[in-house]
Amino acid sequence: MDIKLPKLGEGSDAGTVVNVFVKEGDTITKGQTIIELESEKAVAPIPASEGGVVTAIRVKNGDRITVGQVILTVSGGTGGAAAAAPAAAPAKAAAPKAARAPRPVAQPEPEAVDPEDFSEDEEVEESATVAASPNLRYIARELGINLAKIRGSEAGGRIVMSDLRAYIQRLQRQAAQPRAAAPAAVAAAPAKPVPQSIDFSQWGPVTKQTVSPLRATIARRMLENWNAIPHVTQFDDIEVTVITELRKKYAAEYEKKGIKLTVTPFFLKALVTTLKKYPIFNSSLDEATGEVVLKDYYHIGVAVDTEAGLIVPCVRDVDKKSIFEISKDVNTLAEKARDRKITLEEMRGGTFTVSNQGAFGGGHFTPIVNKPEVAILGLGRAAQKPVVRDNKLEIRAIMPVALSYDHRVIDGGTAARFIVDLVKAFETFPESEVKL
Repeated sequence: MDIKLPKLGEGSDAGTVVNVFVKEGDTITKGQTIIELESEKAVAPIPASEGGVVTAIRVKNGDRITVGQVILTVSGGTGGAAAAAPAAAPAKAAAPKAARAPRPVAQPEPEAVDPEDFSEDEEVEESATVAASPNLRYIARELGINLAKIRGSEAGGRIVMSDLRAYIQRLQRQAAQPRAAAPAAVAAAPAKPVPQSIDFSQWGPVTKQTVSPLRATIARRMLENWNAIPHVTQFDDIEVTVITELRKKYAAEYEKKGIKLTVTPFFLKALVTTLKKYPIFNSSLDEATGEVVLKDYYHIGVAVDTEAGLIVPCVRDVDKKSIFEISKDVNTLAEKARDRKITLEEMRGGTFTVSNQGAFGGGHFTPIVNKPEVAILGLGRAAQKPVVRDNKLEIRAIMPVALSYDHRVIDGGTAARFIVDLVKAFETFPESEVKL
């Protein structure tokens, strides 16, 4: 029996193999993890849909595989006999399907298939799994026709000679039809330039590194976001003296409860306070309907720097959580992101993103909006700087901030007012929010 890659979830139909945990000759059980697959920015374990002895491994590390592709082959599995046995009677035609129920596959079920819906290079179930007489099977095999492409008209989906004849006639009609010409607008569209490789070694020594699937995903999304969104970035400075003192004052109490208190939870809490005053920043533009969708929930994405690249998990319902709860979520999600144990679901549904580069240094920068969100906040490194307070020159801890936003949705005046109130929320953060 072949074990195939099951459906990976909404919007995901392929991934890259990063680990293979079994080898030929191993005995595996149903539900046992056989490979790890990197899809989008997450690495997920893929379990075996059947148990048995591994007779062949069809993938290796680095392979790009799609839903329905064979991962490995096993013998002696619980579903092996059902997969190999031909369907005998109409009343039992559904038996092979029932035997395979634990194994989700991407292909349509045979009885729901219309021959016109298939192209010749599509994968379908083997002919042996459908209900048909031995004579009909022989004819189909001689003609090179996969019976799984044909919808049976008899009870239980059984295929008879008239079904095979109708299928062949339909193929003949399709072959006789001329292919539709491309629309003039499409035909006139300029061709995308073909990438050209440059031999840089002609000028000196070089080292080549393969682009990882995660880096390729980041590159693709950044390009899409930059091209699709007209960016404007608003800059300002925040005095973080109050937040810094509060963090120092309560850090020990948080550590006693196993939580490291950083400045990030303070920023998230103050940010949500400001988002409630300016809901347009917590929205998305539905380009299909021309509507702006204002969200009544606050799931804040926190960019995490990992060895593999930038990953953005979401802290859910920040408005409903305490600083302690937010700190716990941030710590847990950051650790999972660095260990590549974060799930796709934990990175979806964000309403606003924060990118904090303060730990690495640097000042103002221009973060790219994380579509379909409409804004992102970039935080730089706080430093002691001279400022004027009440006509007196004082030394204060100042943090540079940068607010990038989608100019299709947000105007400059609104962004200016937003960042002014955001600065105020940071600088006047209430101590009551930090107390345990």
